[in-house]
Amino acid sequence: MATEYSEHIESKDKQPRTARGLRTKRKLLDAAALEFGEKGFHEASITGITQRAGTALGSFYTYFDSKDELFSALVRDMSARVKSHAAGAMTEWQNALEREKQALEAFMTFAREHKEIYRIIDEAEFVDPASYRMHYEETARRIYERLQEGSSAGDLRGGLEEAHAWAIMGMNVFLGLRYGIWSEEKSPGEIAELANSLLAEGIAIKR
Repeated sequence: MATEYSEHIESKDKQPRTARGLRTKRKLLDAAALEFGEKGFHEASITGITQRAGTALGSFYTYFDSKDELFSALVRDMSARVKSHAAGAMTEWQNALEREKQALEAFMTFAREHKEIYRIIDEAEFVDPASYRMHYEETARRIYERLQEGSSAGDLRGGLEEAHAWAIMGMNVFLGLRYGIWSEEKSPGEIAELANSLLAEGIAIKR
C-alpha cells in the first residue's frame, strides 16, 4: 500500500557506526519524543532536544541535518516501536481473534507508556504527510495480513477486504485515545476484551 511513497520517506539521517553512536542517536530520538510531545513541532527546539538528551549540540548534526529530518525519523521510529511492541505480545494465541486482542492490548499499553505518540503522529499529517500516511498504511497492511491468515486458518470468514483492516485500525486508534491518553479508567485488557467481543459478535440482535 505504501509503495508509491517509499522513496520519498526513505531515511536520510546518518546511521551510527559504533555502539556509542547508536546510544547517542537513541537518546536524541527519546528526547525528541518528549520535546515534540510536550511542545509540538513548531515550539520544540534542537537546543531543547539536546539538553534533554544530555548531548552536545554538535552531536545532533552528526545524525540529523535539521529538526524536520529528526521529526521524520521519530515518526518512523515510533511506528516501528509500536510494531515491535505488538509483535512481542502476539507470541501465544489460539486463534485469529485472540491474536487481535493481544495486538490491541499491547498497543493500549504502549500508548499509556508513551502518551506523546498521539500528538507526534497527529502533527505528522501537516509536518511530514508522507510519514503520516506510511504509518497508517503499514499498520493497516499488517492487520490485513493477519485477517487473511485468520481466514486461511478457518478462524475468520472469507471475503474480508482491506477496508475491514482499516475499520479495525480506526477502532483501535480511538480506543487508545479515549482509554490510553484521555483517561485510564479501564485496563488495556478490559478494552481489548470489549473490542474483541465486537469483532466476534457484532452489535446486532441475532434473530
